Amino acid sequence: MRPSFYPRMVNGPFDDPGLFIPFLFEKRAVIFDLGDIYELSARDILKISHVFISHTHMDHFAGFDRLLRLLLGREKKLCIYGPEGFLKNIEGKLAGYSWNLVKHYTNRFILEATEVHSDHLIIRQYPCQNRFIPTRNSEKLPFTKDILLKEPGLSVSAKILDHSIPCLGFSIREQFHVNIVKDRLADLGLEIGPWLKEFKQAMFNQQSMNSVFEIRHEKAPLKRFILGELAEQIAIITPGQKLTYITDVVYSESNAEKIVALAKDADHLFIEASFLDKDRDAARQKYHLTARQAGTLAARARVKQFTLFHFSPRYTGMEHLLQEEARTYASRG
Repeated sequence: MRPSFYPRMVNGPFDDPGLFIPFLFEKRAVIFDLGDIYELSARDILKISHVFISHTHMDHFAGFDRLLRLLLGREKKLCIYGPEGFLKNIEGKLAGYSWNLVKHYTNRFILEATEVHSDHLIIRQYPCQNRFIPTRNSEKLPFTKDILLKEPGLSVSAKILDHSIPCLGFSIREQFHVNIVKDRLADLGLEIGPWLKEFKQAMFNQQSMNSVFEIRHEKAPLKRFILGELAEQIAIITPGQKLTYITDVVYSESNAEKIVALAKDADHLFIEASFLDKDRDAARQKYHLTARQAGTLAARARVKQFTLFHFSPRYTGMEHLLQEEARTYASRG
C-alpha cells in the first residue's frame, strides 16, 4: 500500500538535523527542525504548512531565515511550534530585520508561533503586514494528551525531553490510511486529481456513507457517487502511518520512558545517535544519545524501522560503526 507520508532527512547524518515530510496527493508538507535547509528546493519549502522545532540551538533553527525569506509576500499562514522560551527566540529573529516596506504587500502572510509548556500552550500571531508585531494578546490553551495539532486526518504529538534545556520529541500519526486503487479509478473513468483529497477528507470527517459525493474535474463532466459505494470500489482502508522524531536528548530513565511512549509501535523512528557507546561519558556530558542507546530505545518502543542521524564529526568515515552498534542492540530487544 502506498503511504501518505514520504519522510526524508534534509541533510546527511553528519549535517544539521531536519526531517521533511511531504504528503501524497497534496501540495503540503511539515518539517521537524530547521537547520541548514538549502538542500530543499524552494518548491518543497513552499509546501510547508507546519514547522516543529525541537529546540533553538543553531543547528536546529538557523534555517528559519530562509523559510521566512521564501514566504514573504505570499498568501499563507505558517504555524511553528517550539519549547519554552520559543516566542522570545522568534521575536529575536524577527527583530533582526527592518520591515518598513511590508505594509504595502497585497498578500497576507501570518506567522503563528506556539510555545509548548508542560501543561499549556502559548499561541501568538505575527502578521507580516504589521511588521510582524503581534496584533492581539497571546492565546493560552491547555496542553492535553501531548497533542499539538489535531486535524481530521492526522495528529502531531510531543513530549518535553531533557537536553539540559527543554527539547521536544515529535510523532505524526495518520488517523487511518485510505489506499486508492488506481486500476479501479480507470475502470470508473476517473482520473487522479484534487477530488481525491476531498474524498479522503470526507472519510476522515466520518461523513455519512449514504451521502452523495461529487467529483468535479476540469476535463470531464460532473459525476456523482454514493460515498460508501465509491469507497468500496476505489479504496482500501488500513491503519495509519506513525513517524517519530527524537534528537538531542540525554539518556535517562525519565527521557527513555517518554521516548518509548511517544515512539511506541511507530512505522519509522528517526533518532539521533551522536556517539558510540565507548564514548558514552562524552554523550552524557553533551546531553546526547549513543548508538547503543538509540537501538535500545527502538527495541523498547517496538518500532518497525529506524534511521540514525546527528553523528558527531569525530566518526567521519566510521558511520558504519554507529549503524552496526544500533542494529546490534535493537535486535536484542
